[in-house]
Order: sequence, then C-alpha cells, then structure tokens
Amino acid sequence: MVRLPLTPAEVERGQRLGALLRRARGERSMLETALDARVSPETLRKIETGRVATPAFPTIAAIADILGLSLDAVWAEINQPKGG
Repeated sequence: MVRLPLTPAEVERGQRLGALLRRARGERSMLETALDARVSPETLRKIETGRVATPAFPTIAAIADILGLSLDAVWAEINQPKGG
C-alpha cells in the first residue's frame, strides 16, 4: 500500500496532538503511560514527537483514557484554528 504524503494541516494536527499528550502526561513516565495504555513506548514517543501525525483512533482513545482526557477535548485541541 502506498501512503500519500501528509498535508500541512495533518502535520500540524499531529504536532498539536503530541503536545497535548505530553502536557497531559506531565511527570508521568512515557514507559508507564504507554504500558498502561497497552501501546508500545516507541508508538507513544512517535505520536508525542509528531512523527506519527495520523495515529489509529483506538491508539489515541487508549492513551487519552489513561491520561484522563476526553476524546472531545482531544478533538477540540487538535482542530483549533491556526494561531488559536
């Protein structure tokens, strides 16, 4: 399967998602968070650094749940207008 290049908007949303997850994780370790969410630490690291700009929905849902974030809050954060 050939992956199409990400649009600038997708890249920006991925960066916002990563920043949100890092803030929500706070002092909690990446390893602990990843294991609790049942995702690999490498996957969480890639999402937090924006290297995976379009992660799978179940992955985000699991991480958000562990961090106490509602999916509505995640959606609102990553889809805010530019400069917002």
